[in-house]
Amino acid sequence: MSTIIPLANVDPAMVEQLLDRAFEPERHRRTAYVVREGMDWLPALSFAALDDQDMLCGTIQCWPVALNTPEGRAVPLVMVGPVAVLPAMQNEGFGKMLMLSALQALRDVSGPQGALPQVLIGDPEYYGRFFGFTAAHTGGWVLPGEWGARLLCRADNPAVLPEKGVLGPWGAAARAAG
Repeated sequence: MSTIIPLANVDPAMVEQLLDRAFEPERHRRTAYVVREGMDWLPALSFAALDDQDMLCGTIQCWPVALNTPEGRAVPLVMVGPVAVLPAMQNEGFGKMLMLSALQALRDVSGPQGALPQVLIGDPEYYGRFFGFTAAHTGGWVLPGEWGARLLCRADNPAVLPEKGVLGPWGAAARAAG
C-alpha cells in the first residue's frame, strides 16, 4: 500500500528530480511558476506519495498567492499544485490521493470562517468532477501566460471571490507599493 507523508520529510533534490521527470525541466517557464514566484510552499499543505517499496513517486505543493483587485485589495488564496506523479506510475491513483490529502489538511488548519479559496491551473473536467474546482468565478482574473478555461477555483463561500483581479504571489502588491 502506498503512503502519504509530509513533503518536508523529503530531500528537496529528490522533489526537483521528480518534478523534472513528471513535467520536464522547462517547467519553470509555466504560468503557475510565475504566479507563485518568490514564495515558499506551505509545509502543512504539501505532501509526498511513496510506493509499496517506499520510493518517492509523487508530490503535491500548495502555495500562498493573492488575487489583487483593481481597488488594491489582496485576497489571499492557496494555489494547489503542481500535482506531480512519475510518468510510469500515473493513472494509479497517486495524484488523487495527494489532492485529497492537501484538501483535507486545508480543512484541518482552517478556522471557523472556513478554508481559504483554492486556485489551480488544470483540467476542468478532472478537477471539477473529483474535487469541486470550477472556472465559473475566474473569468475576470488575469495572470501571465495562456491558461484559458484551465484557471480553476474552489471556495467554501464563492461570494468572497472578487470578479476581477490579478493573480500573483502573496504580498506582491504590498512589495510593489512600498
